[in-house]
Amino acid sequence: MKTNVLDTKDYIVFLIYFVIVAAYGLYIYNKKKSAASGSKDYFLAEGSLTWWAIGASLIASNISAEQFIGMSGSGFKMGLAIATYEWMAAATLIVVAVFFIPVYLKNKISTMPQFLHQRYNGTVAMIMAVFWLLLYVVVNLTSILYLGALAVSSISGFDLDLCMYAIAAFAIIITLGGMKVIGYTDVIQVFFLILGGLATTYLALSLVSEHYGTTGILDGYKLMTSKASEHFHMILKPENENYIDLPGLSVLVGGMWIVNLNYWGCNQYITQRALGADLKTARSGILFAAFLKLLMPIIVVLPGIAAYVLYKDGAFQTEMLQDGSVNPDRAYPVLLNLLPAGLKGLSFAALTAAVVASLAGKANSIATIFTLDIYKKVIKPDASEGNLVVTGKIAIIAAMILGVLIAPHLGIDKKGGFQYIQEYTGFVSPGIFAMFILGFFWKKTTSNAALFATIGGFGLSLLLKFLPGMTDLSWLSEFGFAVKSSAGIYEIPFLDRMGFVFLFCVIGMVIISLVENKGKEDAKGLEIDATMFKTSTGFAVGALIIVGILVALYSVYW
Repeated sequence: MKTNVLDTKDYIVFLIYFVIVAAYGLYIYNKKKSAASGSKDYFLAEGSLTWWAIGASLIASNISAEQFIGMSGSGFKMGLAIATYEWMAAATLIVVAVFFIPVYLKNKISTMPQFLHQRYNGTVAMIMAVFWLLLYVVVNLTSILYLGALAVSSISGFDLDLCMYAIAAFAIIITLGGMKVIGYTDVIQVFFLILGGLATTYLALSLVSEHYGTTGILDGYKLMTSKASEHFHMILKPENENYIDLPGLSVLVGGMWIVNLNYWGCNQYITQRALGADLKTARSGILFAAFLKLLMPIIVVLPGIAAYVLYKDGAFQTEMLQDGSVNPDRAYPVLLNLLPAGLKGLSFAALTAAVVASLAGKANSIATIFTLDIYKKVIKPDASEGNLVVTGKIAIIAAMILGVLIAPHLGIDKKGGFQYIQEYTGFVSPGIFAMFILGFFWKKTTSNAALFATIGGFGLSLLLKFLPGMTDLSWLSEFGFAVKSSAGIYEIPFLDRMGFVFLFCVIGMVIISLVENKGKEDAKGLEIDATMFKTSTGFAVGALIIVGILVALYSVYW
């Protein structure tokens, strides 16, 4: 691939983005400083974020380099099917808004470990607080930082380490302002993210139409569906080589729900955006995020499919190569390199916005958990509000420095960012989700049952991961739960494995809880009543529209 450089126009566009975000963040920070602000205001922006700020912040925190680069690469490799992560997330957000958020707000939950302490006990809460800190720093923060720097470096031509330091510094500046600054600057980040992303998609579709002698993005899309019809199926069949990643109907009725419900409903990084708002505002923000989720495949998947169509017909033959073989993750950078001056700067800004917003959100969550669940509870219980805010700021800087130091040594680029994150979080997601869902809605659930879900779930995940190498699982292929790998052994698809582990955890938790309670209700049950789950007419209409769009999308692209 030729050396990538930015034109003067690109620098101007990027500088405009930087100045707008920095100036607006400074304005919000100074406005916030004039009012009384404690730790709750700093970490959660209590009562400050509007519905559109919550929705934009959810998307800005979620979309990062692993979507732009990784999902475009998956679009190149397997097609539209990878969009199920985005579209199923839209349905999941509705479930979270209706059933999860009311429980958190009614019980005044600020952090996920606080929920576990309130519902179970301090041991469960502390174990999970330490686990989440390690996961967020070692897996999530590092992967966002490194992949983001890699993507920015490949587009701009700047040194990788320099890009990593610059992105980390920019993210620290935004994060130190607290959740209110993050929430409102995320609105601008999402604007640039969507605008720049759509510019790349427009280019990709135009390239396809021009390649085949026509004009217009609609012609380009029609050509894509005809030239790569196999790339426009949402539900893969067992004979498809990508079935191991997206096993057929499991994306609709199986493990995909566990992935999404755990991520969107039991994750400090995400739920934090809504925990400082009232129920109506929180629900409206989450619904707005669900609508934005429907758009994401247009931005992060279609360019990858376009690159595949062009590659298949002779284009990008050398650009797509890495170490002598085709690397799908090069699809997005290859397209960005073809953007005209100015538009390339806009897409560069979009990518930077996605990375910085994700880093800021993750760093704020790390600081919140460390300060409120470890520092305040164990290290200094009598800490003042001011001391908690200062501790949070120190935690932000420390986490980012750790991320910069260890990210280059984890081999993230070799595994692929999306796979890297899923591989490590997937071992514990089923157990955590089982612990939360039973903790919400079944008062008899005990603390020992919760510990079983986390430890037992992790153990079973490891067992199922390595089981194919120890025994023959070909009999599972008759039910669609195992496929032959390139190594010639039958493996259980990742999403199916999560489904099995989740069921195992739920059954184990029920048995343990019934034995311990002997028919009596656990006093640790949360405050819940049926009226909490009633929604406004406006929310119900919006949710029905989203469900209708999803039904149409899956029907058309089945």
